[in-house]
Amino acid sequence: MKTASMGIEGIVKDVDTSNWQIDLAYDQWIALPVSGPRPPARYKHAAVVVDEKLYIIGGSRNGRNLSDVQVFDFRNLLWSNIKLKPNLDKFEDSGLQEVLPGISAHNMVRWGNKLLLLSGNSKKSSDRIIVWFIDLETHVCGIIEASGNVPVARGGQSTTLVGSRLIMFGGEDRSRRLLNDVNVLDLETMTWDVMEATQTPLAPRFDHTAAVHAERYLLIFGGCSHATFFNDLHVLDLQAREWSQPQIQGDLVAPRAGHAGITIDENWYIVGGGDNKNGCPETLVLNMSKLVWSVSTSVKQRDALASEGLSVCSVTIDGKKHLVAFGGYNGKYSNEVFVMMPKPRDSSQRKIFQSPAAAAAAASVTAAYALSKIENLDFKTAELNSKGPESHHYEQDFTVEIEALTEEKSVLELSLAEVRTGNSRIGQNIEEVNNTHAELSNELLSVQGQLVAERSRCFKLEAQISELQKKLESVQSIEDEVQALRGQKSAFERDELASSVQRQGSGGLPPEAEADPSSGLPEAVAYRKRSY
Repeated sequence: MKTASMGIEGIVKDVDTSNWQIDLAYDQWIALPVSGPRPPARYKHAAVVVDEKLYIIGGSRNGRNLSDVQVFDFRNLLWSNIKLKPNLDKFEDSGLQEVLPGISAHNMVRWGNKLLLLSGNSKKSSDRIIVWFIDLETHVCGIIEASGNVPVARGGQSTTLVGSRLIMFGGEDRSRRLLNDVNVLDLETMTWDVMEATQTPLAPRFDHTAAVHAERYLLIFGGCSHATFFNDLHVLDLQAREWSQPQIQGDLVAPRAGHAGITIDENWYIVGGGDNKNGCPETLVLNMSKLVWSVSTSVKQRDALASEGLSVCSVTIDGKKHLVAFGGYNGKYSNEVFVMMPKPRDSSQRKIFQSPAAAAAAASVTAAYALSKIENLDFKTAELNSKGPESHHYEQDFTVEIEALTEEKSVLELSLAEVRTGNSRIGQNIEEVNNTHAELSNELLSVQGQLVAERSRCFKLEAQISELQKKLESVQSIEDEVQALRGQKSAFERDELASSVQRQGSGGLPPEAEADPSSGLPEAVAYRKRSY
């Protein structure tokens, strides 16, 4: 039976439900056809593969945390649901009303025949991390009591299995405080402890991913704070307990959070994530030995594989490893199951994680061990020589081994010299950086002094401008008064002109023709008398 499935570039592909893995091409995601009902779509769930079955537990949808356990069988492409049973001894004592509360932003690892769930966002109130277990055979679920320095409860952290230890990093606590602490849970003793590391740690964050390389190096990639999305890569040497931020090569990687990662051999695959605005459509591959990023494939911008809060695992079917992704949110919740068969890649190793100091120490210890071994061999050779010719062939064997070790010692001494030279160069670079920093500090102080002077000058100019504005306002007032006086003068002149015209119309006598009251003569006679 064949079913149509949408390819990553929108091309419809036929997938054989009975033998679907044969139809896969390298580095190409396909959505698996599912027979029967599907589980509710979700994001921020936890996922793990056990015996060709994908286990999905919890998650969030529309602001509600889920508590179901869903199982997808890669053989028949069917979903099923597991009904959990309570751990009766602890269940009755705790008074819990449900076997497993709704939970999201948690971590899950397989340990023996159990699934362990750690921390996350849940309505079960606790100020410390709770470790839940689910027995894969009996489906019994309960809480594992842990002792030691139990970390504060949180969500969005990373948890990585290294041997028999769980390494937990970062997250966001219930008060939304961002964390960058490293906590270790010993699964043999169920004891928590805090790992103190030297050098500068990475910024506090959540919704990042973590992986372990060579059972020694913990890699942290991406994540976000409340305002920033990261694309940096940091490495914690679990033996030396030292943080570092190595130089990365290859393709440029966009900042992201809510992505998922899984390792296959030397390669770390990163799927999905986003920055609350856009999803990340590319599937990234980090060669953990060479620290080189590359893009394996890409999907469309609004594809479910470009979601935040999705999960990715690896499953081996017929001897071939596949990536399997589920869920996520990119404008809508997803419950699709996607698979991809990664192309085989270069797995050549190169030691790059050790700091110069750690490399020098390792070289010193190795050289010392080689010298001690040579001395022991010299002593044994002397004993063999004292025993006579019957042990001559042993002497020849030891001589060859001594020569080999001597040559190895020379190589180690050269390596140690190179490391010391590198340390010397680093010291010089640090000194140059310090000198540059001092110069820049002096320049900054000078610029700050100039800025203070400029500010003082600006204050003076502002005061002068204020005074000029006041003067301008005074000038405007004077101009208004002058204009009013001009208007009054014009009115007075008009009145005088009108009065003069009126007098001329009444007799035409000048003002001097007015009667002299002291003469007793008529006005005209008096005028003439004065004239003559």
